[in-house]
Amino acid sequence: MDDDIRERLERLEATEAIRQLASRYALAVDTRDVDALVELFVDDVRVGRGGGTGREAFKKWFDGALRNSWTTSIHGVMNHVIEFEGADRAYGVVYCRAEHEAGDKYIVQAMQYWDRYERRDGQWYFERRIPLAWWATDVLERPVGEPKVRWHNRPAAPSELPGWWPSWDEFWSGSPKHGVGEREEGPHATWLARVRRGQLHGRRSGQTRRDGSP
Repeated sequence: MDDDIRERLERLEATEAIRQLASRYALAVDTRDVDALVELFVDDVRVGRGGGTGREAFKKWFDGALRNSWTTSIHGVMNHVIEFEGADRAYGVVYCRAEHEAGDKYIVQAMQYWDRYERRDGQWYFERRIPLAWWATDVLERPVGEPKVRWHNRPAAPSELPGWWPSWDEFWSGSPKHGVGEREEGPHATWLARVRRGQLHGRRSGQTRRDGSP
C-alpha cells in the first residue's frame, strides 16, 4: 500500500477512535458506569485540586461528583473538531448539551470540552478534559443576564464561554488580531490552533475557571 494512503487511512481511523471517546464518555456518565468511564483516560491521569494521579483516584473523584450532584443525566455530544500534533497526540473541542435532574430542578447546560488525547499501545485515550460552560440553569429559566451558571447546589457563577475564545473580545473591541487578507495562512490541520491563538492547553492568561460538572 502506498505510504500516503496508509497515513491517510490511519488518520481517519484515529479521528473516528477519538470521536468514539467523546460518545463513550457521555454514555458512561449517564449510565453511572464509573469503571468504564475512567478506562477512557490514560492510566496516569491527573486528578485536579490535589486529587492525586491514576484511574483509582479518578474513579473516587468521579464517584463522589456523580453521587452528590444530580440523579438522572443526559449528555448529548455535538460538534467535534480534532487536530493532531503527531501520530500519537491530538487535541480537540467538543460541544455538549447536558441535562440533569437535581431534586426539584432540571438543570440544562450548554458547554464545550477542551480535550487532549493520547495514543498508547495502539489505543486512544483522554489525557485531559476541561469542561467550559456558556450557561447552566433550570429548564424553566432563561439563561440571560449574569451570572449565567446557576447550579442548584452552589453559588451562581460567571460562564467561561464565549470569553475563553480570544476572537470574542477581539470582535467586540473592534480590534481583531488580523485584518482581511492579513491572517496567517496555514494548513487546515492547524485551523483550530489558529482560532484558539495558541491556547491549546487550558485557560487563557489572567482567567480562572470554576469546577464544571463531569
